[in-house]
Amino acid sequence: MISHALTIVVNELNAHLESIYEMTPDTARLGNPSDGFDSSNKGLSRDSVIFSVINIREEKTLKNQPNYLRDETALKALYENPPVFLNFQILVIAPHETYADGLLLLSRVIRFFQFRSFFTQENVEPASITVNAPKNSLDCLESFKLIFDLYSPSMEEINHLWGTLGGKQYPFVVYWMRMIDLKFKAVQGEVGLIQEVIHDFSHKSKSSD
Repeated sequence: MISHALTIVVNELNAHLESIYEMTPDTARLGNPSDGFDSSNKGLSRDSVIFSVINIREEKTLKNQPNYLRDETALKALYENPPVFLNFQILVIAPHETYADGLLLLSRVIRFFQFRSFFTQENVEPASITVNAPKNSLDCLESFKLIFDLYSPSMEEINHLWGTLGGKQYPFVVYWMRMIDLKFKAVQGEVGLIQEVIHDFSHKSKSSD
């Protein structure tokens, strides 16, 4: 589901870059920057903008969810563990050989997310959901709302980040992608709903002395 969520966003960005700036349809792509960048196909392409997950956090404010769903039609309560709500820190890198071109592409990406800060199944193109989607339907998102917030890391965080990735820094920006609810489609149990409560109270008469 994480892969599908980012794939949807990347597809939307590619469509935007192609229609507005006449760029190639696969300019944006997913990748691990620790693999390195190389135009000779020995690493990630330097003519791209790379999206990579660098941190995952649970949204604890939504953690206390009920573990059942009411099915009023079947008059049953379905028991299942509540979903896990996650936020993802996304690193976006423009590693072009020409530094100015990298900054140019990065600015286009920032302007795109300023223009489109959230994505749902209603406001994206159907092709963005299906192109490069996971082959197993269980790995795909059925409904979603992905919100992108710009994140400004400190100089210390930047130093740790690029030190972890190999030490060579490229033009980049970081976003929080909020939020994906992850759950496995499995009902753990079901019971009938209580439809009527019958009570019958009687008062016991006092016995005479």
